[in-house]
Order: sequence, then structure tokens, then C-alpha cells
Amino acid sequence: MDKKLIIIPTYNEIENIEAITRKVFSIEGNYHILVIDDGSPDGTAAAVKKLQEEFPDRLFLVERSGKLGLGTAYLTGFKWSLDHGYDYTFEMDADFSHNPDDVPRLYQACKDGADLAVGSRYCNGISVVDWPLGRIMMSYFASLYVRTVLRMRVYDCTAGFVCYSRKVLDTIDLDGVRMKGYGFQIEMKYTAFRLGFKIAEVPIIFINRQLGTSKMSGSIFGEAFWGVLKLRFRNIKPKKR
Repeated sequence: MDKKLIIIPTYNEIENIEAITRKVFSIEGNYHILVIDDGSPDGTAAAVKKLQEEFPDRLFLVERSGKLGLGTAYLTGFKWSLDHGYDYTFEMDADFSHNPDDVPRLYQACKDGADLAVGSRYCNGISVVDWPLGRIMMSYFASLYVRTVLRMRVYDCTAGFVCYSRKVLDTIDLDGVRMKGYGFQIEMKYTAFRLGFKIAEVPIIFINRQLGTSKMSGSIFGEAFWGVLKLRFRNIKPKKR
């Protein structure tokens, strides 16, 4: 059976972390979870440690000293996944905006031939629930902007619900990834695209978080905007062996 790891970055997700963990572990397929916690002052890491007593072989935790960025959290998780021999690695939020029931669909897309599967809000129209109209438009047109500049046929370039096959993460130079905020999501997809990997989009319904606080900010959006222009002209090569 394939080894499958779901990486969940957290900062102040005490309202969600137990529920999302139990939900993931209820899904058929023996998925494991790695929580990357950035020093949450609300006790998120302590809640994970308590859950580890119940799920010692499926739930893992990396604690970091503070808010170091979404991208660096995932890069830490990717390296951990490679070191521990996982075949498929997922990105997923803790707040249920990504439905855990869709995880097997992303996995199946990779089993059916994709190297990277994206849970897409925009490949079937706009499938977002309970977001303010302004945020929907910002996200949708950000993806349109990315597709136009990078000439990459992925409708949801900023999506954070993704399944990577091991060969993608093992080929990308993870130490060379530069964007740290939400631009990280664009950079990873574009790097995989430029390296010749097949990307599949799986339509999902994205639901705005019900508990906790969003970490989106203007500075994060700005990094992605300018970073895309630089990406277009970057010389992208696989990791040196």
C-alpha cells in the first residue's frame, strides 16, 4: 500500500485541529498527518501532542519557533515526507475549507496518471462558499493573471489543496524555492510544470473557515504578484544529484 502523508500547517488552530485530525483518520486509505506548528500561543501544539497519545503511529508534529511563513512550513514538511519514505504528500488547511473527503479524489488523480493533483476552485466555474465577493474576485483574477503571465494551463494556480507524487518533490530543488507566502503555491506548480510533470485539476467546493482567523494579508498578495513576474524569466532546473 502507498504511504500517504497530509501536511497541515498551523498557527492558532486550536478550534479546528482535533476535529480535522479525527476526520482525516476516519477516511479509508490509512492517511498519516504531519502538523507543522509555528509556535501557536493558543495551545495548538499541545492539543496535537495529546492526540498523539491516541494516534502514535499516524500523527506527527514539527514545532517551529514562530511564524516563518506558509511556504517554509510546507518545505519543511516536504523534506520530512521524503526522509520518511512517503509515496504521496498532500497540502491541506486545518480549517475545513478543504473537505477531507476530497483527499482520496486527489490521490486517485495521481494514481490515474497525474504527477500532481490540484483541488481546484475554478476549473468548473467558481466553486467557493461563504467568501466575500471581493475576496473571490481577487483570488479568481489572481489565478487568471498567473495563467496569462506564466502560460500555464492551471485554473486554480493559488490553490493550497494539492497532492504531490514523490517523484515531483524529489525532482524539485526545494532549497531553491523563493516565495514564502501564498506565492509559494504558484511557484511549486509552475516549477513542476516547467520540469515536465503532468498536473491534473480535481474540482472541489471550497468553504470559508467557520472557526479561527484567516492568515491572508496584503503583503502576502503583493509577494505573489511581483514574484510571478520574476518566475516567468527564471531558469528552472531539477535538483542536483
